[in-house]
Amino acid sequence: MIQIFTNDDVIRYVYEETSAEENLLIEDALMAEPELMSFYLDTLEVKCLMNKIERTPSDRTIQNILNFSRNYATNPSV
Repeated sequence: MIQIFTNDDVIRYVYEETSAEENLLIEDALMAEPELMSFYLDTLEVKCLMNKIERTPSDRTIQNILNFSRNYATNPSV
């Protein structure tokens, strides 16, 4: 039986969500199908780049938080 793998299968492989048996089959498919291999390499690159993303709040957001905390009543008279 010929197993056909999709891009979703490759993504699962990249994120190590496949079984050992699936890994072997996917690796064989990657070697046999240049388009699938190209998608695999692109996916690895995107994953690597995404891991490097660092999000930081804007200065305005930080100031809003600091202003709120300065004005926050520590002992509210409720």
